[in-house]
Amino acid sequence: MSFKINITSATSENNQFRSVLFTGGKSQLVVMNIPPGGEIGEETHMNVEQTLFFQSGKGEAILNDESSPISDGDIVVVTPGTKHNFKNTGDIPLKVWTVYSPPNHIDGRVHATKADADADKEDEEFGHMI
Repeated sequence: MSFKINITSATSENNQFRSVLFTGGKSQLVVMNIPPGGEIGEETHMNVEQTLFFQSGKGEAILNDESSPISDGDIVVVTPGTKHNFKNTGDIPLKVWTVYSPPNHIDGRVHATKADADADKEDEEFGHMI
């Protein structure tokens, strides 16, 4: 059940808020497109570690209420129990790829917008069961 993709191209070409590209037994690969003025949304994963790579755009990382700027090439590792949010503060989409360990979303799930993701209670529950 291995997987191969050009992550730079996949992230650049993604126009969905969130797309699950691959789910393995212990990790998950997701690409995100956060529009200008948008955000991922504040959350805390109790049992999931998340690594986010910011491919393009500018934003703000908020970890346990402490803010810092993020831009092209930055990586943020969010350890379990950390309250976090990421906001797009620039004028172009914030393009992100992220790895969850263990998986945090239903395999293959695609959300066109943050509103769609917020409305998907089944996917939200999946993340809380981890």
